[in-house]
Amino acid sequence: MRTLRDDTDLRFEILADLAGVDTGDTLQVVYHLWSPLSPDWLRVICDGLPRDDPRAPSVTFLWNGAEWAEREAWDMFGIIFEGNRDLRRIYMPPDYQAFPLRKDFLMPDDASRSPGHGVRHMEQSHQPAETGRRPVLRSSPGTGALSGGTSAAAREAVAAGSSTAAGATTLPTGEGAA
Repeated sequence: MRTLRDDTDLRFEILADLAGVDTGDTLQVVYHLWSPLSPDWLRVICDGLPRDDPRAPSVTFLWNGAEWAEREAWDMFGIIFEGNRDLRRIYMPPDYQAFPLRKDFLMPDDASRSPGHGVRHMEQSHQPAETGRRPVLRSSPGTGALSGGTSAAAREAVAAGSSTAAGATTLPTGEGAA
């Protein structure tokens, strides 16, 4: 990393981002660097950090702004940056024991399930508890009142899905509305 920053032919002077990554098997540290000599960005990936004791050398002696990014990667992934003088929690409480962005981190709703139920993938949502409830229908056009000046026939027609019953007003919608 020192060569990337100090070499006059490279001059990657700006560390734009430092991020932790959990691949499921190992952890990574990804650095995004910028040089005034090239329109391209450089991505450096420190791969193969073991899950049980992930360690990487700190780059705070090269880029002072890396201190906060390293703290974030430690707080979220548990990656220890050797040489960082201020490696402490930045988002989570100081006594927090886990690392929330790791793939093996259990969500609170997973902890309440029985072991036989398995772990729900984050992409799968739960069915809402009140799936059988009907929405409140507003039958008074323009006022937002539940029933205020419309007839019973109009309220029934709106509840049934018709918009042309006696006393109901049809408002234009869509592109042709003026």
